[in-house]
Amino acid sequence: MCGITGVFAFSDAGRQSLTRLQASTDAIVRRGPDSQGHFVYDQCGLGFRRLAILDLSADGNQPMTDEAGRYTIVFNGEIFNYRELREKLIKKGCRFHSQTDTEVILQLYITEGRSFIKKLNGFFGFAIYDKEENSLFIARDRYGVKPLLVYRDEDQLFFASEMKSMLALGVPRKIDYVALSQYLQLNYIPGPASIFKGVKKLLPGHYLYVKDGKVVGKAWYKIPYDPKKVAKNKLSYEQQQKKLVELMDGAVQRRLVADVPLGAFLSGGIDSSVITALAARHTPHLSTFSIGFKDEPFFDETKYANLVAARHKTNHTVFSLTNNDLYEHLHDMLDYLDEPFADSSALAVYILSQRTRQQVTVALSGDGADEIFGGYNKHMGEFKVRQGGFKAEAVTGLNFLWDALPKSRNGFFGNKVRQLQRFSRGMLSGVKDRYWDWATFASEKDARALLSPASRQKIGKKLAEKRRKDILENLHADGDLNEVLLTDMTLVLPYDMLTKVDMMSMANSLEVRTPFLDYKVVDFAFSLPVSSKVDSAMKKKIVQDAFRAELPTELYDRPKHGFEVPLLKWMRNELRPLIENDLLADEFVASQGIFDVEAVRQLKAQLFSRSPGDVHARIWALIVFQTWWKRYML
Repeated sequence: MCGITGVFAFSDAGRQSLTRLQASTDAIVRRGPDSQGHFVYDQCGLGFRRLAILDLSADGNQPMTDEAGRYTIVFNGEIFNYRELREKLIKKGCRFHSQTDTEVILQLYITEGRSFIKKLNGFFGFAIYDKEENSLFIARDRYGVKPLLVYRDEDQLFFASEMKSMLALGVPRKIDYVALSQYLQLNYIPGPASIFKGVKKLLPGHYLYVKDGKVVGKAWYKIPYDPKKVAKNKLSYEQQQKKLVELMDGAVQRRLVADVPLGAFLSGGIDSSVITALAARHTPHLSTFSIGFKDEPFFDETKYANLVAARHKTNHTVFSLTNNDLYEHLHDMLDYLDEPFADSSALAVYILSQRTRQQVTVALSGDGADEIFGGYNKHMGEFKVRQGGFKAEAVTGLNFLWDALPKSRNGFFGNKVRQLQRFSRGMLSGVKDRYWDWATFASEKDARALLSPASRQKIGKKLAEKRRKDILENLHADGDLNEVLLTDMTLVLPYDMLTKVDMMSMANSLEVRTPFLDYKVVDFAFSLPVSSKVDSAMKKKIVQDAFRAELPTELYDRPKHGFEVPLLKWMRNELRPLIENDLLADEFVASQGIFDVEAVRQLKAQLFSRSPGDVHARIWALIVFQTWWKRYML
């Protein structure tokens, strides 16, 4: 696990950027505290920071160049089938000088060219320079587990694992107002856009090939979802369960290879419990870690984590936190963000990663299961909307009640009212509008109203429509819930969930591995009918059924809580001076010119009202943006 950065110059002016390579590498030291390295030749410069996981010797350092001196690679990630690939290469006559997966990638490229990438099972962002051809090959993993940013103008192309590196290389700091508008709706920025014009997120499953001044982009992987093939799936439900267990066991085993201490996150939910159960088969006294919330019993799931740990005899550690413990880390977490990102649960991931890193360098997690198997409340909501019936119609008939009752995420009753109101709206919408409504915290209209008139004029209407259309392209009126899951895989997973885990873990030099996102598991999941994933009684059905014998019965038939940082409490207390006198003060907002002063003032008024609803999530998005803006734009 590492951080990478690089420059490919198209002109003499572009070559000047090579002098900033060291600063660009220094900017991501927390991604790789163990060593650094640089390679510069003619038009190309590659930078690297290392978090040593495999082959801890100097032989594993990067940039890594082949024996002939022609090819050089920088690589961020892990390849979990590298040993079998290595053995096949040795049989073909390849010689290796390290025990790393990095050298396997390099040798595969040398022997097979760009097509080799489909053989990789893992997560990655890498760049390979060919000195003889003067070409650069840049690629990103299938689902976007590892980030990779790219910028290109007439003089140069930059790439990096984080925006900090891109800024150090000198990318223009011009805000993309379409991206800002979508951020105010989603609380994160969907790719390929970033907060800055010209800086793009290389899409998951894509690569770039740079040669002779031309940059060619191509998709090398797409989730193989075909409704016709799903309809012809002849496996019985029992056979599907057996196959899932086999695939998941293999995925976990592959991810247990490391030359450093390894453990697993154990939240007490189904997904992390499945990973723990499987890892414990192959690792005696597996180290597991969870967070407890002393002041937030509604969200505390340590009881269930302890049951799983006891059953599988893991060496379990609970980090029991107060709200004050959470608040003490808030500003450190915000300081690490180099692009606005307002999923508040990032704070919990930051602290969990920090505490876990004190004992291990690698942690397994259950991320991805909800997106591929239908584990969110919105998935059950979508299922019920499509089923229709008396109960669903009755919810819509009570719209007047849901509108009148107080709504909040921070308690059972208020959260239920909030969910019923959103469900009711969804019943009256088409599939694309319903998906967008349930994915967002603010409508497009409300998000734009929050912007100043000058900012709204900078939003290209056609570009905004195209980006939204691209996000929703897999949804069709005659489709089924699998299309919703496919859309989650290309929106929510890479730009919210995986971004959160990558940023917060790497801020603490911790590698997180996600067995549910083994491509063999994902491909299998999208060969299954909806009936195997969600029905009227159960979300993530096949996961729950397939591993029922491995998990405590107490984990079943209980609500999925997730985690919510107590933002509302903080905003009404500790954060109130920051909101009223600094970041969202009328004077500062007016001088900044980005947001509408009156619209911000109205949000603040709602925040302190009897029915705040989800307004604290919108206020949080503003706080995150303003903190970022002060750090990177002033």
